[in-house]
Amino acid sequence: MAEGPALTESTYYILLSLVKPRHGYGIMQRTDEMSCGRVRLAAGTLYGALSALCAKGWIIPLPTEDESRRKEYRLTEKGMIVLRAEVKRLRELADNGERALKEG
Repeated sequence: MAEGPALTESTYYILLSLVKPRHGYGIMQRTDEMSCGRVRLAAGTLYGALSALCAKGWIIPLPTEDESRRKEYRLTEKGMIVLRAEVKRLRELADNGERALKEG
């Protein structure tokens, strides 16, 4: 998926936070930190998004210990491709904006 729809900001930050495997609360914390508090994920929103991202094959849950309720997730190869394409798209948007502002 080199070209595709733009990601929502929350999806973008969830994927970014999963460059390193994390559990749900860790994803919420990392997203808040990276977005400087602009993107705050409620638990229900996060777990709905994680289910959708799993269904797309962009992330997978890691095996858990039998008694642990804490589930960790990680990016798949497909998820990394999607994330890299989005970073490229955002860089192009920023570069175009910088050029336009310089011309103006």
